[in-house]
Amino acid sequence: MGHTVNAKEEVYRALAERLNRMPVGAPVNEILMEILYRLYTESEAAVGSKFPMVPMTLDKIVGITGMKREVLKKTLDDMADKGLVLDLPRRECTYYMLAPMMSGFFEFTFMRVRDSVNMKELAELFERYLECPEMRDELSGSDTKLFQTLVYESLIPAAVETEVLTYEKASAIIRQSGGGTLSLCSCKHKASHLGKACGAPMEVCTSLGHIAKWIAYRGMGKPATVDELLRVLDQTEKLGLVHLGDNVLNQPAYICHCCGCCCEVLRSIREHGKLQTHPSNFIPTRDTDSCTGCGTCADSCHIKAIVMRDTGGGIEAPDFDRQICLGCGVCASSCPSGALTMSRREVLHVPPENKMEQLTRIAREKGRI
Repeated sequence: MGHTVNAKEEVYRALAERLNRMPVGAPVNEILMEILYRLYTESEAAVGSKFPMVPMTLDKIVGITGMKREVLKKTLDDMADKGLVLDLPRRECTYYMLAPMMSGFFEFTFMRVRDSVNMKELAELFERYLECPEMRDELSGSDTKLFQTLVYESLIPAAVETEVLTYEKASAIIRQSGGGTLSLCSCKHKASHLGKACGAPMEVCTSLGHIAKWIAYRGMGKPATVDELLRVLDQTEKLGLVHLGDNVLNQPAYICHCCGCCCEVLRSIREHGKLQTHPSNFIPTRDTDSCTGCGTCADSCHIKAIVMRDTGGGIEAPDFDRQICLGCGVCASSCPSGALTMSRREVLHVPPENKMEQLTRIAREKGRI
């Protein structure tokens, strides 16, 4: 019996090590193992551990795993239903790829309500795992990030409007996509199982392009038109949420509308000062004459990058931590006196061309290729 238990552990350990070899890996520890035990069957773990590093067709994966074609196809379909594998049609073939932990099976697990797993238990495990220093370093430990911050467009100065490109505007990204899907926000859904949800709207996770079609097909979200996605963008902006987008120039896959209490990315910045998203190409500028020192900007900042300081004579003024400021525009939007405006940064961030370039850059920066 001991040999059987050890063999099973070896299968899951091999899966964990395979996941950790991805550009954005999953550092192996006992918490990760507990998550994998709950999400993967042993046969699924065995398949996942042998998965190639690049998307491949079913026939090629048959050759790698040695499994019968029909058995492997059923296993991959089951894994795709759970968000552990992505099966994406390309021309006349379907290509399969193993989902990373983030952005991947963490999000796919909490994008919907599921009865087949203990969601509260998984929420507790993911909460502990994402707080591990090793995992925080994994998400912040490369110059190229998975996410980019998108400034509130209403705050873009007219003088630079013509310089602002599509990748900097959430509305332009949505319009170019032609529509997408809306799903439960995975971070807010996880927080709800922990009794920590803040009350911000939950069905706002926006997926676009090919991944949106896959999410709808696999029942993780509902199709949404451009107008519906733009309404969500407007709704979340009025609530003062932060827009985080996929850090690619062409065909970005998602836009998240985030709060500092639930969002794993914003929480890590707020609590540990570790940037997991590129700031926008804008930064707040204060007009000293019109600033009343009311502190609304500091209260509205999701990552606590603004602190009110005494400037003398009992008068307070906001002090901005420009090392971590995301340039999201939430503070300027909330300022009742209009003293804060958004100015163009001197050095502009230009995202990788596409997802392949993004992940290649991350892998190279981490010494994985």
